[in-house]
Amino acid sequence: KQWYQRRVAITAGGDFEAIKQYQPQDATTNPSLILSAVNLPQYKSLVEECVEYGRQCGGSLEDQVVAVTDKLFVTFGSKILEIVPGRVSTEVDARLSFDVEGSVAKAEKLIKMYEDSGIDRSRVLIKLSTTWEGVKAAKILEAKGIHCNMTLLFSFAQAVACAEAGVTLISPFVGRIYDWYVKNSDQKTYTMDDDPGVKSVKKIYNYYKRHGYKTIVMGASFRNTDQIAGLLGCDYLTISPKLLEQLKNDNTSLSVKLDDKSAVTLGDDQITLDEKDYRYLHNQDAMAVEKLAEGIRKFAVDQVKLEKQVKELLMA
Repeated sequence: KQWYQRRVAITAGGDFEAIKQYQPQDATTNPSLILSAVNLPQYKSLVEECVEYGRQCGGSLEDQVVAVTDKLFVTFGSKILEIVPGRVSTEVDARLSFDVEGSVAKAEKLIKMYEDSGIDRSRVLIKLSTTWEGVKAAKILEAKGIHCNMTLLFSFAQAVACAEAGVTLISPFVGRIYDWYVKNSDQKTYTMDDDPGVKSVKKIYNYYKRHGYKTIVMGASFRNTDQIAGLLGCDYLTISPKLLEQLKNDNTSLSVKLDDKSAVTLGDDQITLDEKDYRYLHNQDAMAVEKLAEGIRKFAVDQVKLEKQVKELLMA
């Protein structure tokens, strides 16, 4: 079961103990995970340091809130990089999902903060929502040597756009695709092979490998271990500590489901998407349209909650 140390990123906001326990290659964070972490007593001093940093930055209260929030993301990311040998993913504010220039500026600011802390940019992935604007921002950032992890990815159109933009990594959301089909179709249970989330990632993986795209496919947002087992062989998988523990205690024999050689015959024919083609193809996937919009809204809500807490700390 040591396969996960080479091909797995752990989903962990501030759960440093879980990261130490499972020793994954990489780790990912998002606003929801950071929001949970800042309320834990063991990180009180760390949070206080970030608040003091914001005060020293000066400016209006709103400016200080932004400074503290950014510092929290970078500080938790830096702590994670003391444990994992690979990379950490740090997310850009979801409210910038349709703002190319704003996303690029925020990403550059976060990378500079990491570099000021002595961390090379090669160890950080900037997470961006996979909107058309997010993909455009990622293309600009990749050209500057800032590597990107495209999140909230649900459709084949999104995956094609990311590949054509030359992004470093994509995170297709297996579990949230599954959730939508359970809610919106008559079928409520799925096998490993007919799970719609698993099938979506297989299609993307096979397409990328057939056509020689270098973008890493990292399956994310799993609901059960069957979904993970159904994607063994994928470039990377990002898995929660809870599911990693279940896998650790499961003695079922696991076999590789995805490989480059099979992808050559299984992958779809190559297509090219400009903006209008992308928007239409993505729009044809009702699940993807709904889940992308919902995901942006939810991450934005947690970003606002985090900023509200930071504002209260600054005013204390």
